[in-house]
Amino acid sequence: MDITKLAEKDRKGWEDFAANANNGTIFHSLKFLSYHPADRFRDHHLLIRERDNIIALFPAVREDSAIISHKGASYGGFVLAERLGIHTTYLLVEHVVQYLKNEGMTRITLTQPPLIYYREPDQYIDFALMKNGFSYLKRDVTAVIPLDCAEPLQSFHSDARRSTKKALREGVRVRISDDYPRFYEMLKQNLGMRHNVTPTHSLEELLKLKKMFPHEIILFAAYVKDRMIGGMVNFVANPRVILAFYISHDNDYQHYRPVNLLFYETIRWGRTMGFKHLDLGTFTLNMAPNWGLGRFKENFAARGFLRDTYQLLI
Repeated sequence: MDITKLAEKDRKGWEDFAANANNGTIFHSLKFLSYHPADRFRDHHLLIRERDNIIALFPAVREDSAIISHKGASYGGFVLAERLGIHTTYLLVEHVVQYLKNEGMTRITLTQPPLIYYREPDQYIDFALMKNGFSYLKRDVTAVIPLDCAEPLQSFHSDARRSTKKALREGVRVRISDDYPRFYEMLKQNLGMRHNVTPTHSLEELLKLKKMFPHEIILFAAYVKDRMIGGMVNFVANPRVILAFYISHDNDYQHYRPVNLLFYETIRWGRTMGFKHLDLGTFTLNMAPNWGLGRFKENFAARGFLRDTYQLLI
C-alpha cells in the first residue's frame, strides 16, 4: 500500500472517491472543508492506494504532533471503498499508523460516521482500529429516525402525534426558506438562553456553505402567517442520510409546537426524496446524556446509534 499526503493533482480523485465511497459524506469533501479560513487548520489529508487505485481517504488536521480527523467537521475518519475485505481494512489502518509515526506524530484522534451512513454496512474498520491499538475516547449516541414509514404519524408516540396535529390545527405551515438571517437570530437567542453557547457556524459561514452547496443545505421553516416561528437546517450528508444540523424555535410561539411539525414535514420530504434515515444529532455530550432530549427525539421513533471517537497514542 502507498500512503501519500494530498497534493493539488489529487483533488479531483479525492472528490470522486468520497462521493462514491461506502461511507463518504459531505463532511469528507474538500469543497466542504474549504469553507474554513485558510489559517484555521493545518491540513494533513492522506490518500491510501493499492496498486495505484485509491482504496481509502483520511481527512485530517495537524496540531503539533497530534493528528485529528477531523476537527472542522462532524465526521472524519477513514473513508472506505465498498466491499473492502477485513484483511485489507486492517492493513490500511496499520500502514497509516506507521506512516504517521514516521512523520513524528504521537497521537491520532478520529471520529467515524455511524453505520447508517454506509452504503453496505460492516464494522471491519472498528475491528481494524482496535486491532491496531486504538481505544474509545468517547461513544456518543445520535438519534436516528428511519424513513421507511408510509405515514410518519403512525410511528410517533402519542404525545408527538397530538402536538403535530395541534400545529396543523393552529395554522402552522412548513416550507423551504432562504431566510437564514431570521432563522440564525432565533437560533442564537435559543442557544444562548438555554445553553449559553453560540452556533457552530457564524451566519457568514452558514451562508457561504449554502452558496457552495445549494442543494445539500436546506432550511425548513415553520410559519404562522408570514412569521417564522421555527426552523431546521438539514445537511444532505450523502444519498442515504439527512442530518438535522440546527433545530430551533421562537420561545414566544412554542405553544404552536413548530418543531413537531418540522420533524413531520422533513420526514415526509426525506422519504419522498428516497433517503433512508434522518439523523437528529446527538443527545449526549462527551457521553453525558441529556435524558429529556433523548426522550423527546424518541417520541418521533428515533433510535440511538453510536458516534464513536477513537484515539491512539503512538
